Amino acid sequence: MTDQTTPQAGPAELLICVKCRAGQEMPDDARRPGAHLFDQFTEKGPIDGLTVTPVECLSNCDHGCSVVLRGPGRWTFVYGRFDTDTGAQTLYEGAARYAAQPDGLVPWRERPEHFRKNCIARIPPMET
Repeated sequence: MTDQTTPQAGPAELLICVKCRAGQEMPDDARRPGAHLFDQFTEKGPIDGLTVTPVECLSNCDHGCSVVLRGPGRWTFVYGRFDTDTGAQTLYEGAARYAAQPDGLVPWRERPEHFRKNCIARIPPMET
């Protein structure tokens, strides 16, 4: 007899580049758009199964604020061009959907539109 249960989603992590300048020239000590996005996202409250981690740089500087969604046994996604004024809500919705999927693959039509149009990379899970 085979187990017919739905696989449970494992832990997921959201990395938000807090050094992102979103392609703008600004003084080194200025508050960065990426830090603003991180603050707005975390103000929305936790998402079950998702850890949010600020990171120094994702090397996607010319493509707006960038983030990564990843986790063990999950596909990894890199997304860019998040607007610092409105992007946190879209990011929250997309991250919640990602965290709820055991493999990280949210059906295309269920992804927020921004996620459909601004995927920088999609990386398969590591084989163990």
